[in-house]
This record gives sequence, structure tokens and C-alpha cells, in this order.
Amino acid sequence: MAIDVYLVRHGATEWTHTGQHTGRTDLPLLPQGEEQARHLGELLRGVRFDAVWSSDRRRALHTAELAGFAHPTVSPLLREFDYGDYEGLTTDQIHRERPGWELFRDGCPGGESPVEAAARARAFLAGLAGAEGSVAIFSHGHFMRTLALAWLDLDVSNGAHLGLDASAVGVLREGGRGRLIHRWNWVPDVTAAATH
Repeated sequence: MAIDVYLVRHGATEWTHTGQHTGRTDLPLLPQGEEQARHLGELLRGVRFDAVWSSDRRRALHTAELAGFAHPTVSPLLREFDYGDYEGLTTDQIHRERPGWELFRDGCPGGESPVEAAARARAFLAGLAGAEGSVAIFSHGHFMRTLALAWLDLDVSNGAHLGLDASAVGVLREGGRGRLIHRWNWVPDVTAAATH
């Protein structure tokens, strides 16, 4: 059995540039984000995908559409973390009230805990059991880090050690060497990366 799972982070939004935590807020892509999505399509064009999935948030769906995947299977399991009271805040703003806060360790008051997000990731991956070939998933930065850790059966608290730029691709592989991260934070050269 062999499967490649392509994790595709959506293109830039207004809050990508400001560093505001974007969970439930359903922001559109910026023109830059739309351009990033089109470049993702060029990057992925040579891959034959057996299934394409997306978060139900419009920034992920629009990225999938512009990348050439107009009708992905939509799953709310692929949503970004629910940041609760921290929705729309930057990490610096959170640190003023809660020094040392770290998402993957502490979670968000009124929102989702890292353990809850990891359970969501495991639930989604369980649905891929037995699948072969290549699968694309259009989702969000913090949640895709959680998916990668769930794939490797590592604790979600390690998520802070994985960076992931806007419109970046990660490839998870299961094959003869077991499960591994085959590629990470792969951004098309023509794309101006925006981080969160």
C-alpha cells in the first residue's frame, strides 16, 4: 500500500499579512492569495489525484478552485483551529495578557484545545485508511501541522516546531518505509510567501 497526501495551505488573506489568528472568520483571499493559488495549480498539475478534499472555509475552497480543483469533497473536519477568544488577535497581543502562551500547548479559551484539534485530525485521517495513490487536502496552517503530527502519531504539542507559509505544500507519504513527511513547506518559487 502506498499513498501520498498533499497538504495545501490556502493563499494569503488580509489577516495572513497582519498575523491575526483566523479560525471561524471566513475571509476571502487577497489578489496575492489568488495568484498564489494559481501557481499552486501549476505546481500540482503533473500529479494525478485520486481524491481532493477541502475545508469548508472559502479561503481554502477558493484556493482549490483557482488551483484547478473546482469540486473538492468538503469536510468541516479540515477547518482551522477554533481560536475562541483569541480569534482576530496576533500572538503579540495574546502574549501581553498571557506571556508564554503557545497554541499547540495551551489552546484557546472559549475555543479548541490542541487535544481536540488532534482528535479531529485523527478522525479525518481514519477516513483515508486503505486509500492508495495521491490525495490533495486544502486546509489551514495550524491545522495542517496538526494533521502532519497525527500522521506520524506524534504529540500535537510539537506543532510549534513546524513552520508553514501561505500557499505552501507538504507531502505525507505511507509506503515501504512506513509513514513519513516526504516534503514540507514547499512554496512555488514565483509565490511571495506570507507567514503566520
